[in-house]
Amino acid sequence: MNDFEIWFTSGLKHILDLQGYDHILFVALLSITFPVKEWKKLFMLVTAFTIGHSLTLALSVLNIIFIPQKCIECLIAFTILITAISQLIPTKNTPKRVMYIYLIICIFGLIHGMGFSYALKSLLGHNMSIVWPLFLFNVGLEAGQLIIVAIIILFSLFLVRFIKMPFTIMQKSFSIIFLIFAIVIFTDRLINIF
Repeated sequence: MNDFEIWFTSGLKHILDLQGYDHILFVALLSITFPVKEWKKLFMLVTAFTIGHSLTLALSVLNIIFIPQKCIECLIAFTILITAISQLIPTKNTPKRVMYIYLIICIFGLIHGMGFSYALKSLLGHNMSIVWPLFLFNVGLEAGQLIIVAIIILFSLFLVRFIKMPFTIMQKSFSIIFLIFAIVIFTDRLINIF
């Protein structure tokens, strides 16, 4: 296998690995934030998350920042919890609110980037140049993230167009399910810190 295959595949597998279900839950929650007809807003939301996690992925792998893994895992669960709660609060998507959402998701991306960095650090050798592996790992993460977004969009389209479930009902239903998971994950990880 060449470098591209190794690092790209590692990033792709990391985000699609069911053991990393917390990242999958978060990206799935992002995918139901806006109806498909507002795909540009969804694209911007996913981009805000990407910017955040790309930045801290690089900073963490370069050992510029460090936060203990148990704390990061707990914070990742907290981001899912907050995102699920925000999906349940009835509000209008005004331009100001949408910009606020982008900023929050970018900050949450910073937290998730730290989580991604632990996987990449475990694969890197000590004397290895990290620029190319870091780039390819991140591209693999993004490809995996787009696969998750596509699956959730297709599933939500099926529910909304063929089952005739109103978008808000679909969004609230999934948010409640994800909220329950997030409470369990967050509580478990918080207990593990102490």
